[in-house]
Amino acid sequence: MKTIKLFSIIVTCLFITSVAVAQKVKTESFKVAGECGMCKKKIEKAAKEAGATTAVWSPATKMIKVSYNVNAASTSSIQQAIANTGYDTPQYKANEDAYNNLDECCKYERQAAKEKCCTDKCEKKDGKCTDVAGCKEKGCDTETMSCCKKSE
Repeated sequence: MKTIKLFSIIVTCLFITSVAVAQKVKTESFKVAGECGMCKKKIEKAAKEAGATTAVWSPATKMIKVSYNVNAASTSSIQQAIANTGYDTPQYKANEDAYNNLDECCKYERQAAKEKCCTDKCEKKDGKCTDVAGCKEKGCDTETMSCCKKSE
């Protein structure tokens, strides 16, 4: 009888201890620029190396779903690691060297580059290119009025 009581007390203590030190897991999704299956492998690997317990990126939606222990990682640290690999995230933009080191099939159209290109290449007035023929010669997309096509 004493053995059963002692065993019950030990099991109860172990249960309470395990609940007290339980790890809080958080799951979040955010956009990550990329293009293909090779990108998927690199993005997911970077997220896991930054502390994500799971990471699944979709080339179709450009969204990654990550789960992580809040005591060991954060969305910010995961996004920074992905950006360091060469892929833009909502919080961090990949530096030029990391982006340029991507395989050609992995290079995506970058927002910052697009804005700079539009400013440098074409003159705009009221959101439209002022010189349609000249803008087309410079590689600009005059139909969408973005004044920039994906760079070769």
